[in-house]
Amino acid sequence: MKTPALAFTILTWSVFAFVPATAQQTTGVPGSPDATTTIDGRYLPPPPQPFKGDINLNAAQSKPAWPTRVVPPKGAPNILLIMTDDVGFGAPSTFGGVIPTPTLDRIAANGLRYTNFHTTSLCSPTRAALITGRNHHSVGFGVISEMATGFPGYNSVIPKDATTIGQILLENGYRTSWFGKDHNTPTYQTSQAGPFDQWPTGMGFEYFYGFVGGDTSQWTPMLFRNTTQIYPYIGHPEYNLITAMADDAIGWMNKLNSIDPSLPFLLYYVPGGTHAPHHPTPEWIQKISDMHLFDKGWNALRDQIFANQRRLGVIPQDAKLTAWPDRLLKTWDSLNDEEKKLFIRQANVYAAFLAYTDHEIGRVVQAVEDMGKLDNTLIIYISGDNGASAEGSMNGAFFELLPYNGVDPSVAENMRFYDAWGSSETYPHFAVPWAWAFDTPYKWTKQIPSFFGGTRNGMAISWPARIKDKGGTRGQFHHVIDVVPTILEATGIPAPVQVDGIAQKPIEGVSMVYSFDKANADAPSSHHIQYFEMAGVQGLYNDGWMLSSVPLRAPWALLGKAIENPATAYKMELYDVQHDWTQYTDLAADNPTRLQEMKDLMFGEFAKYQVLPLDASAVTRLVAARPSVTAGRKVFTYSTPVIGLPGSVAPQLLNTSYTITADIDVPPGGGDGSIVAEGGRFGGYGLYLLKGRPVFTWNLLALKRVRWEGPQALSSGKHTIVFDFKYDGLGFATLAFNNMSGIGRPGTGTLTVDGKIVSTQTMERTVPLSLPVDETFDIGSKTGTPVDDHDYQVPFTFTGKLNKLTISVEPPKLTPEDEKKLSDAHRAAQDAN
Repeated sequence: MKTPALAFTILTWSVFAFVPATAQQTTGVPGSPDATTTIDGRYLPPPPQPFKGDINLNAAQSKPAWPTRVVPPKGAPNILLIMTDDVGFGAPSTFGGVIPTPTLDRIAANGLRYTNFHTTSLCSPTRAALITGRNHHSVGFGVISEMATGFPGYNSVIPKDATTIGQILLENGYRTSWFGKDHNTPTYQTSQAGPFDQWPTGMGFEYFYGFVGGDTSQWTPMLFRNTTQIYPYIGHPEYNLITAMADDAIGWMNKLNSIDPSLPFLLYYVPGGTHAPHHPTPEWIQKISDMHLFDKGWNALRDQIFANQRRLGVIPQDAKLTAWPDRLLKTWDSLNDEEKKLFIRQANVYAAFLAYTDHEIGRVVQAVEDMGKLDNTLIIYISGDNGASAEGSMNGAFFELLPYNGVDPSVAENMRFYDAWGSSETYPHFAVPWAWAFDTPYKWTKQIPSFFGGTRNGMAISWPARIKDKGGTRGQFHHVIDVVPTILEATGIPAPVQVDGIAQKPIEGVSMVYSFDKANADAPSSHHIQYFEMAGVQGLYNDGWMLSSVPLRAPWALLGKAIENPATAYKMELYDVQHDWTQYTDLAADNPTRLQEMKDLMFGEFAKYQVLPLDASAVTRLVAARPSVTAGRKVFTYSTPVIGLPGSVAPQLLNTSYTITADIDVPPGGGDGSIVAEGGRFGGYGLYLLKGRPVFTWNLLALKRVRWEGPQALSSGKHTIVFDFKYDGLGFATLAFNNMSGIGRPGTGTLTVDGKIVSTQTMERTVPLSLPVDETFDIGSKTGTPVDDHDYQVPFTFTGKLNKLTISVEPPKLTPEDEKKLSDAHRAAQDAN
């Protein structure tokens, strides 16, 4: 009888039987400094190499020998893995869009264009699947890291038994790097306290230059080099991360090439474009605006894109353009002139951001060619990690997180920022209908995994030394989990069965290398079955058939209530996507047997890949309790200045009462500067001295500022400043009852100096859910952007001495009566539905 461990080992070997072990090859004289070797690759790291010299009593009678340097198999290509953010299938010119993307065009013309490639429909999950070759739930990323919960498929922790492509290639002799967006580090591990094993540098990428969260300002980014926060934009108002990261990536490659041109590299390049905020440079905005691409509106744009797609052959000639959802979205002709003016501006800025991002990617590609390495570099350029984003409200938003806080800005409110749209004075997102148009010819958008508008993303692959069918098109079904096995087959490196002594989960994707050959241009796909699930919405692809659940909550209804029973709540549709490219005709009623078979198969996949339990909640997951070095603390004490702390380790001051006490020394001549702050231009708070006067400011999402200020400058010497806030509400606890009545409620703040009240004000509303994700918690100065641009500019360092800062929080407590009322209201709402 086999032991369980032995049984697992045999199973693992059988799974990887299709990957031949790499024959070890040694070049040079064994033991010489220039000798190299390839490794078996199935067990990482490889065991120490035996010493091949001779050791006697003294060195003169002994023979030295060096361990050979590990290199990948002969002919293995360099890897340039590129993915943009929130780009719909119909946005780039390469796939019929009107936005110029010459770099993506170049890769397609020099290689292959893939028209049936799929993502997961959301950021973090796609990225986790991309770098591991496993389904997103298999590696803990059923949703974005900000919504992680304590179930294996949803905890935002990539497990040690699912090592990344970075780690695999690193151990096999590649130099590895990651530029741009991370979003695969648990939010509760993003502080300077670590741990760092879930940061890029802890997942096999030797060098990281980018941002850890879901998005960031391109003008004032929350930026890291490896695990150290850096502020290159200070003193450089023209700075933009899209250009800066291209510069850094080119510098990294050139440095490697200068040291040793033979060193192979993996460069994972994932810019923030085009996720909100849409932050192109003014030159790009002007260039795109002058092209008048969007003057006829979103409905005419869909027709134009659809015609382009047919002409390019990226959709079949008999494909049908899905209908415009009149019950959900306005038509262009129904808008007034002011609305059209605003929405054209939004589209121009977005298009400029995409064109600008593609241009800077082009500089990186050109650098590879300038080094003479383009011929043997496998370039995989994925246009978007999901469909276009519909998270900007019906009118768009000058600040991306307004809709996440229950605020849908009006046209008039957005028009105040018309000229500044795209600059550092905005954090913008376009209106929902543009997202639907940029997903042409498909239905739905980002967040929706059951329809191709959420999951189908264009991809181009080039490798001149191997792919000879230049400009070819491939229509086989593939998924983001197929990228890792493609890289492994291209490099001749096997998937490891063990890493650091831990047996590895099987790779769950399949290689696309077969499609590189022209003879296989129309071959059947090797990817036969693929489940889809995101926030309760479900789907399944199986050999040309697609099972699709119809969304109950639109992606732009960001604060929608939870769906109680997602396993049974959705209407299911069935499509023959082998003959119905755009999911135009629902065949469920005509095929009840196949419909049931697909459902059964889907739930089998769910059980297999850690998808269960299904969870269709939204707001509650955003504020769910997670592990943290500050979890459970109610009193925070600081005695020295500290900057750059993420919100995950800052005291949580939303929907709660709290007290901030600052014991300070004011220098002779008066004090100035920030004592404590969190957030910035688009929301947050700050306690500071302004020309000696104590000020506490709440910036309510750039919609309003409430200010408490002392009447006179503080004298030199010791002072105690206290801001005390009493919250009038039941707080986040109400969300457990699917009730949002407890959040964003009013409260009264009192500012005192040395025990004397100097200002009392009531806030009619407070920030309900989220402060800016790319701003930090700072003590003694201010990073990022100011909470009030009229008062100061960063870094606004405190000129006095901070002796002690104490922040205490007093979360509301539900009484038994409160719980009964909320429970009764929840039950009544269920009955009404």
